[in-house]
Amino acid sequence: MLTSRSAETDRVLGLELGTDDYLTKPFNTRELQARIRAQLRRVHSMQALTKAEQHRNTVTSIGALLVDHQCHRVTYKENNIDLTSTEFELLSFLGKHPDQVFSRSQLLDSVWGYHHCGCEHTVNSHINRLRNKLEQDVTQPRIIQTVWGIGYKLNSAGTYQ
Repeated sequence: MLTSRSAETDRVLGLELGTDDYLTKPFNTRELQARIRAQLRRVHSMQALTKAEQHRNTVTSIGALLVDHQCHRVTYKENNIDLTSTEFELLSFLGKHPDQVFSRSQLLDSVWGYHHCGCEHTVNSHINRLRNKLEQDVTQPRIIQTVWGIGYKLNSAGTYQ
């Protein structure tokens, strides 16, 4: 705010009403320029934080497993893993909820977008394909684990191996 009102109550009121800065007339041009640069630095640092936050929201990192949701890319132990779009969506969903157990019907609802009892084998097939691409030993999965009687989970501790 640039004003001729220089009383303390005017300055306090201006700042409390939401003004970022308060400068009274007459003013020094160099001081005005310095204040403008300070405001621009704040804006740029806030933009940088926002971009960093957006990047964190687009990449899920669990141990050696990285799921880049924006680039639709998965790496495990620095190796690119080629996935179909459904495999990617399934792994992405599980990666956003590590260690949380989901039933087959919950996965159908969340990943495929529908609920149908006859299609639960679809989840099993996609889990098996993901395991074939991620696990060292598919007979003893450490990353995508079966929780007997309930469903599946992405084991965050298993991805560190």
